[in-house]
Order: sequence, then C-alpha cells, then structure tokens
Amino acid sequence: MMQRAWLTLDRGVEALACIILVALLSSVTLGVVTRALGDPLIWTDEISRFLMIWLAVFGWILANRRRTHVRIRFFQELLPRPAWKAAEFAIQVALLLFGIGVAVFSVGLTVRNFDLEATTVPISFAWMYAPMVLAGIVTAGQALSEMIEIGQRLPDPSPPVEGALE
Repeated sequence: MMQRAWLTLDRGVEALACIILVALLSSVTLGVVTRALGDPLIWTDEISRFLMIWLAVFGWILANRRRTHVRIRFFQELLPRPAWKAAEFAIQVALLLFGIGVAVFSVGLTVRNFDLEATTVPISFAWMYAPMVLAGIVTAGQALSEMIEIGQRLPDPSPPVEGALE
C-alpha cells in the first residue's frame, strides 16, 4: 500500500513538473517576444522566478525519490558490509533531520511572507517558499523509508572484502 502511495506521488510530481516546465517556457518566451517587439510585459520575469523555484523543488523531489542525487560512494563502497550498512543508516538519519529542518523552517518562511505581495502580480511571496515545505516532507519521508529498508535487509553472508577493515 505504501509503494502505491509513493508511485501516485511520483506520477503527480512528474505531471506537475511537466506543467510547470511548459508554463515557465511560455512565460520566458512571452517575455522575450514582447521585449523584442518593444512593449515588454514586466510580469513575465516575476512569474518566471516563481515557476523556476517550483520547478527546481519538483526536480529535487523527483531526484530524491529516484535516488539520483549526486552522491560520492567511493569510500563507503570500500567498507565491509556491516560498516557500509551503518554508514548508509547514518546518512539517512542525517537526511531525515535535514528534511524535517527544511519543512519546519519553510513553514516559518511561508507564514512570515504570507502578507507580502509580489511587485507586478497579485501573488503572495508565501508561494515562493511553500514548495520547500513539500520538499522537506518528501525528503524526510524518503529517508525514513530507506532507513526502514536498511533495517529489514538481511546480513550479507558473503566473505568480507579483502583489505577492508572489520
């Protein structure tokens, strides 16, 4: 059931990212064309900024869910299996705390900026920080999910890696 929820979330985020990407490209194109015609629409820059932030956050969420964020595992891969597992668990604990921190601080930013409006469009600046709440929650949820997965893995019966410390 949990995997179905994650799959639904993934598909929804992918769809929203595509919609936001099209909206961002449209806004930027409209801004470029109207500038070239000598009558620029000033709101295209501000809308583009909002859309870029939302797109970046949805990209973060997708990369996090697909485990495709940049990660250097060279030294971790040299560890024996139990130490590798402990290091991976520690990394996931750090990501859990980071996700919680991002979500909590983003709620504060969103609330503090709720009454501030953008300059050229009647949109609250809270919408600039709101997607970070979602990113923090998803990051924490993904880390928790991976911690549970690490805890459920059976010990590796293979012999230790030659030259690795035990």
